[in-house]
Amino acid sequence: MDNLPHKMPRKPLFAFTICFLSLMIPITRGADPTYLFIDCPNVTLSTTSTYATNSTYHTNLNTLLSGLSSNSNSSIGFYNFTAGSSPPDVAYGLFICRGDLSAAVCRDCVAFAAGDVVERCPRSKRAMIWYDECILRYSNESFFSVLDTSIRRTLRNTQNVTNATSFREALGKVMDDVSTRASSHTSGRKFATRELNYSALQSLYGLAQCTPDLSTTDCNTCLRTGISIFPSCCDANLGARVHFPSCYVHYETYPFYNATVGAAPPPPSPTLPPPPSSTTTSSPGKGGVSSKVIIAIVVPIGVSILLFVVGFCLVTRTAKKKYNFVKEADGGDDISTVQSLQYDFGTIQAATNNFSDDNKIGEGGFGPVYKGLLPDGQEVAVKRLSQSSGQDPQERQKLDWSRRYKIIGGVARGMLYLHEDSRLRIIHRDLKASNILLDADMNAKVSDFGMARIFGIDQSQGNTSRVVGTFGYMSPEYVMHGQFSAKSDVFSFGVLVLEIISGQKNNNFYQSDGAADLLSYAWKLWKEGMPLDLMDPTLEGSHSGNEVTRCIHIALLCVQDDPDARPSMATVVLMLNSYSATLSLPQQPAFFGQSKTGPNTHQGLESDQSTSKSMPYSMNEASITELEPR
Repeated sequence: MDNLPHKMPRKPLFAFTICFLSLMIPITRGADPTYLFIDCPNVTLSTTSTYATNSTYHTNLNTLLSGLSSNSNSSIGFYNFTAGSSPPDVAYGLFICRGDLSAAVCRDCVAFAAGDVVERCPRSKRAMIWYDECILRYSNESFFSVLDTSIRRTLRNTQNVTNATSFREALGKVMDDVSTRASSHTSGRKFATRELNYSALQSLYGLAQCTPDLSTTDCNTCLRTGISIFPSCCDANLGARVHFPSCYVHYETYPFYNATVGAAPPPPSPTLPPPPSSTTTSSPGKGGVSSKVIIAIVVPIGVSILLFVVGFCLVTRTAKKKYNFVKEADGGDDISTVQSLQYDFGTIQAATNNFSDDNKIGEGGFGPVYKGLLPDGQEVAVKRLSQSSGQDPQERQKLDWSRRYKIIGGVARGMLYLHEDSRLRIIHRDLKASNILLDADMNAKVSDFGMARIFGIDQSQGNTSRVVGTFGYMSPEYVMHGQFSAKSDVFSFGVLVLEIISGQKNNNFYQSDGAADLLSYAWKLWKEGMPLDLMDPTLEGSHSGNEVTRCIHIALLCVQDDPDARPSMATVVLMLNSYSATLSLPQQPAFFGQSKTGPNTHQGLESDQSTSKSMPYSMNEASITELEPR
């Protein structure tokens, strides 16, 4: 796919029609299908995965491949078949053709695949081969109607788009639409396509398809699993595709499918007569022009006009509704509602395999954390609170400076992704130590998005009358005025860095020499030229003085009172990774010289309306959430 054709330029309508017809030529001729890849077990490693020539399985496999070829004119481009009746010599197989292709192209692809697969993968009891036009699979074990994402194949165009932000937003809309429509087909093809303009002259084309034997839920899970891989493998690439045995997703910046079929596949009607055979000729229209030629010209024009009108209406409607976060104090801009985050205990118990030790991924001061898999295929982390919960002080000794420095860098990169690299700009609003999870390699993972907000493309700040969060981490403009932005998260990050360095909590900090909080103490030591006195004593002997001092410097820049003076997360990552980056002098931190109870004196702040009997902020290091007895 590295040599994919470039985006077709805009031309007059007639020229577009000619180009459209020319694109249809390769998928209607009898050429060999375009080979992509094959999954073939290493037959030299296991005799149980191979069959002997002229064996029962060999005979059944030949029967299977012949049966698939003879049924390749299926009306929905899909057929599964079984040959043999005595395990383990039964051969199971299926084929699926791309949903926009004609029966003739499908038939040619399947016939070619039936011979090609045994040449590429000889004597193997199972194999799967992918072409651009069709997929063929067989095995000595049944796999019909079973969701299978165990094998993943990815192709991408390594060239990147120029407007990555608009492209990511369009890609999200396109792939969400095609996955929803493809999986919702209860009969016939589970297939859908979509075209969307993401700039004045550029369009995005997307396709999703499942094997029709999958259930709606399994198809949707499979497709969305594939879509979730795009950001990590192919972010902002001009084109990419992800294939699983059960489904695949594909996007390009040029029309790679037959839009007249893919846009809206009609359901079969039992009252209609069967389609004419390939030998039937069409009657000429007026002027001696074939009716097929007229249809081939008129239909693309009509579809193009229809898509343009629909797209224009969608863009217009979206522009009118565009993320009015600043105007609306509490207008549905949360990432999710409280209800969508609540699961009954039975669901959580099943997701974690009854809190199995095999699913345990960590142990916190308040209890163990388990990996869980929800029924929709989404992976989650579940913390099970312990009655004897509490921080064990000796654990901090395991966090030497190299580990702490790695955690700081990991959190910074995670916040940068949320602010600038994610398809949607996300403001976390509750970044704190307890919302950072660590894996076995001490890689930091930002968690708990229950208070997060999504920002529009051009939005830089939001207002709310519901000030929720954790005391000690919230920025002053958020606490006092309900204003939040990416710089609010930067403030929280600065507090977190000072906590990591000192081993102390900001809201529980106390010094007899007059420093009321950790920020004040760090600033005092900085002004006195003794920043390393802030460091956790357990780091003695394992730290780099320059790195610790630089991290304190960066943290103080992040917690400055003026939001505009704080660096962005992109600048923070740069400062952490490059000593050549010049750091400005920090100004006095927010809340410097105020008492710990200062924020409580501000009036006019309402508690979160989803919380019962809660203060606008939490004094015990716990976020404000809605609690419900189980």
